[in-house]
Amino acid sequence: MVTVDDLLNMDPEDILKHNERPDDQAIRNKQQIYYDDVEVGQELPKYIYRQTPTHLFRWSASIENFHRIHYDLDFALNHDKNPTILVHGSWKQSVVPQFLKDWVSPGGWPWKARFEHRAMLTPNDVLIMWGTVVDKTEKDGMGIIELEIGMKTQDGVESMPGTATVVLPIRGGKEIPYPFIPPQD
Repeated sequence: MVTVDDLLNMDPEDILKHNERPDDQAIRNKQQIYYDDVEVGQELPKYIYRQTPTHLFRWSASIENFHRIHYDLDFALNHDKNPTILVHGSWKQSVVPQFLKDWVSPGGWPWKARFEHRAMLTPNDVLIMWGTVVDKTEKDGMGIIELEIGMKTQDGVESMPGTATVVLPIRGGKEIPYPFIPPQD
């Protein structure tokens, strides 16, 4: 697995070659990662994206967000004085639950996520969704994993720093309940 730092030392075209986002078949056949398998400092697979103006227009239409800064270049440049059209914050928000769900599936649970929008993203930026394990504890027979997460550009700009908590089964332990019931303190 390539580290985020390794990716940031590559040209954008080379970064794209290291996308670790699983396809549908890999998700269907995914083996469970257990609490026991996770170490503090471990990096999660990196999801790499490059949004184009067409992607942004389709996203605007699909969520009925018709703010012109996302698809109308003339408006974005001349009215709002942006450098170009901008990637939607709501698109970035949609990546986080998928990223967490894919890592903990099939029997884990993405419990909580918190992040901030800190930078404007533009079409053709190469975006790296990343996560690192910062702590792990056991509660009520479940493995609680604390993560730092974010989305960096090819230039190393952190556009959405945050944290997340996921729950993984302990090898040989009980299943994570569905629907998820948080452990009691």
